[in-house]
Amino acid sequence: MDDTPNGTAATAPFQSFIDNPNEQQLPPESSANTGKGGLTNDAALGISAPERSTGQDKDAGPRAGRRATQDKSGILRMNGHSKNKKNSNVIIERFQDKEGEHLVSLRQGEDSEGNQPLAARRRNSELLSGRRAETRWERSNLHFAPLSVPLKRRLQTLIVLAHTLSIAGLLTVFFFLCSIPLCWPILLPYVVYILFSDAGRSGTLSYRCNFLRALPTWSLFASYFPARLHRSEPLPPTRKYIFGYHPHGIISHGAFAAFATEALGFSQLFPGITNTLLTLDSNFRVPLYREYALAMGLASVSRESCENILSRGGPDGEGMGRAITIVVGGARESLDAQPHSLRLVLKCRKGFVKLAIRTGADLVPTLAFGENELYDQVQPEQHPMIHKTQLVVKKILGFTVPLFHARGVFNYDVGILPYRRPVNVVVGRPIKVQQAAKPDEGYVDEIHGLYVRELERIWEEWKDEFAPERSGELEIVE
Repeated sequence: MDDTPNGTAATAPFQSFIDNPNEQQLPPESSANTGKGGLTNDAALGISAPERSTGQDKDAGPRAGRRATQDKSGILRMNGHSKNKKNSNVIIERFQDKEGEHLVSLRQGEDSEGNQPLAARRRNSELLSGRRAETRWERSNLHFAPLSVPLKRRLQTLIVLAHTLSIAGLLTVFFFLCSIPLCWPILLPYVVYILFSDAGRSGTLSYRCNFLRALPTWSLFASYFPARLHRSEPLPPTRKYIFGYHPHGIISHGAFAAFATEALGFSQLFPGITNTLLTLDSNFRVPLYREYALAMGLASVSRESCENILSRGGPDGEGMGRAITIVVGGARESLDAQPHSLRLVLKCRKGFVKLAIRTGADLVPTLAFGENELYDQVQPEQHPMIHKTQLVVKKILGFTVPLFHARGVFNYDVGILPYRRPVNVVVGRPIKVQQAAKPDEGYVDEIHGLYVRELERIWEEWKDEFAPERSGELEIVE
């Protein structure tokens, strides 16, 4: 090798490459031929061509890998250099000048996993780091509503929240008034009055306020889901009707939007018919909430109330043009309100059929697609003891409380507000009934069978459009 006066290597172009890690080790005598700067002179080793090389650098020490015959196919050529791909932590570089002399040097390799030098990887492995910020929020199952929500959606949420908490909210107001002694002379007679009042059963509908039912706020309520009302065929106002609403769901939001308000256009779809949504008689014993329910046109679901509504009023004074809506499955059906399924408690429910025969009212099956999707609740198969307790409460008190949840005001995962999922209320074809004072059991079973078949027709005809994510088919149980 020709050295310059200052002892540095010649500046002629070099050809470099990296030896394979599986090459054989140099013989011991090769360690004596070491040049300046820790570079080994390959010419002194007797190498005749750059393609073949054996030997070990002195400075490499025990870290140098074994050498073998190099494979030309593994050499990458660029800018007059050639390097072999290397996975070892120590890399041997070979240079060849224009006179054909060879130089060998060692440098620190890169980590094959992280493409980092070995020393840097060792330093990193000795660091102890704390937890990264925001990891808990990333793992959280809560999804919060953004602040930039349109005003319309905020108003929709507010109206649905007010309706959902109407009983609890009005009771809170009542007890607050009870804490004021000046209100006692008014509250005491009021409590006695509501305990003995029959306004929810009289059938006169004298407290009904059509102005309140048609307020624009109910359009916000219905568009929250959104809810729609669909008619299979017109109903003449010269008949009486009993609408059977299915399923009950958790709170029957679809029934309230369709039959207790004018948000979905009931009067336009069924002109001349005055419909009354029925609820538990105990709701008309709740202070202040009773006034709200009567103003919205609700009435008691008791037998006395149903017969009074269907036999009084109307153009002829005998109930023609009047209708009632009964949520047939009741509280028992609410325990089966699971998303993407439809189980109707209907096999043994024949009291509404007998009522229709006694009053001469036609039966109108009504199926609400999406009512069960508004809430999640515990599944009976996973929590059998809870389900049995709910059934006992239902048998003793006449109602039960499903353990449900949906979304909140500021989040999308926990709360008592229903999910924003579409509800489509489909009104089926009427089933005409012959009036009889004492219904025959055979005739009752016949009308009940026709009623069930109409519900099945609605399901089969509209399930693909309104229930595309269903997990099963319509089931008629109990």
